[in-house]
Amino acid sequence: MPVLWRRVLIFFLALIPLVFIVYKTLANQLGADPAKTIVLFTGEWTIYFLFITLAVTPLRRLDNFKNFHFRWLQIHRRMLGLFTLFYAILHVLAFLVFILGLDFSRFGKELVERPYILVTIPAVILLIALGVTSTKSMMRRMGKNWLRLHKSIYLIAILAWVHVLMQVRSSYFEAVLFGVILLALLLPRLYWTVRK
Repeated sequence: MPVLWRRVLIFFLALIPLVFIVYKTLANQLGADPAKTIVLFTGEWTIYFLFITLAVTPLRRLDNFKNFHFRWLQIHRRMLGLFTLFYAILHVLAFLVFILGLDFSRFGKELVERPYILVTIPAVILLIALGVTSTKSMMRRMGKNWLRLHKSIYLIAILAWVHVLMQVRSSYFEAVLFGVILLALLLPRLYWTVRK
């Protein structure tokens, strides 16, 4: 499939979660606490896209061992990363609008009641920095500093997992599952770094 058509396909597939939550909202099918549902939904899809973005490099490197044909994913990593940022911003906006009601005077109280927000703030700031500097012109302008900055995606992923872990009230299943996926994505990179 030509690169352009793959980009179009990925773009529309990545918008499916947004279309789904908008439909559920308009159909009044978000349950007893619609605000919480929207915030959790956008947060989960932020993590899903973060994991998908992180999976590109390990999948591409499988081509070095067997004929897996995942090398084509590399050219779409930037788009996947930008969708991670897109859903992260939706997550933050959903919290500010539906939970806070844009009443920023309540923000301090929310930080006390929801300390996991403190983990979210640096993660979102770093995601925005990665999005702003993701163009080829910024790569050339920043040189080696670009690579250093974009390695912060690993820190973002860890902060995202801690954000999930801190919200656990009863079942640890989702937090453990996300932790296992994160380890599976980060350990190969640690191995490659040590070998290098």
